[in-house]
Amino acid sequence: MYFKRKELEKFRSFKGPLIDVRSPSEYYKGHLPNSINIPLFDNDERSKIGTIYKKEGRKKAVIEGLKFFEKKMELLLDNLFMSIESYKTISNKNNEFFIRIYCSRGGMRSQSIAWLLEKYKLNPITLHGGYKIYRKWVLDSFSKKLNIVVIGGKTGTGKTKLLSLIEKYKYQTIDLEGFACHRGSTFGGLGMKEQPSNEQFENQIAEKLNSFKFTKNIFVEAESANIGKCKIPHEFFNQMKNSRRIEIVRSESNRLEELIDTYSVFKKEELQESVLRIKKRLGPQRTKIALESINNERWDLVCKSVLEYYDKCYEYEKVGKTNIKILDLTDKKYDESILELINNLL
Repeated sequence: MYFKRKELEKFRSFKGPLIDVRSPSEYYKGHLPNSINIPLFDNDERSKIGTIYKKEGRKKAVIEGLKFFEKKMELLLDNLFMSIESYKTISNKNNEFFIRIYCSRGGMRSQSIAWLLEKYKLNPITLHGGYKIYRKWVLDSFSKKLNIVVIGGKTGTGKTKLLSLIEKYKYQTIDLEGFACHRGSTFGGLGMKEQPSNEQFENQIAEKLNSFKFTKNIFVEAESANIGKCKIPHEFFNQMKNSRRIEIVRSESNRLEELIDTYSVFKKEELQESVLRIKKRLGPQRTKIALESINNERWDLVCKSVLEYYDKCYEYEKVGKTNIKILDLTDKKYDESILELINNLL
């Protein structure tokens, strides 16, 4: 069996295609970003092998796994070679690279594929400890002391817009809503891709943190613990709650304009469904106004009818927060002139 395994830090430092040979369900739950899933066993095959292992032991499970492997070896090789060639095309480099392979614990699945590729005189390496060791690295990263600056503000103040602006000018930012594919409210999923698993959400945050200098400020948008179905890592969220906070203030007309620009592009049915999800909290009167206004394309009335509700929620969420600096952006354009205002608050 092939044993050219590398520790996580060294494994990550090599250049080359990154291959996840676990089953599709394992990959969906969580994987190394930018990895390609070329499963040694599909979900059903992995389940069968696991059952045999529990009932009849390791030897019988390995034999069954080899039977599956024999039937699909040619297809596996085709997929692997396609990924390798794609990497060569994209990287457009002739330098030597390695085929990086990992499975759940750095065991037989990744070693089997590495052994096979070595027969073709390629350069495979496997991850010692597999995805399990990577997840430990992910979770450990949230316990490190971070210089977080939270950007807060009521609905429609343009928090995400400000975050994008300062990222453009090379400030360290983490777009939690972008990673979660959700804006955090009942309307948050409109126009967004399917949300990732919570585990993959955590992986993306950890990877972003890994690219930062922890001595410098890290800007994030104020969020509840949950963004859609994704939950912000507990240790990271605790640091957010106790961090410095910049509170954006804008006029009601500014906020309405922002909300209208964001949500008026969506289908009426989608907007009405979103309103109905919070009808108990909106109350019958506001719900009726919102639904009728959507139907009549009175976007100002739609936004006004939900703004009061979200403002109350936000004021409740802000209770107990200290170390807040006000950033008044009323009638201001979101351009580089804002950067000086931010720097004066830090």
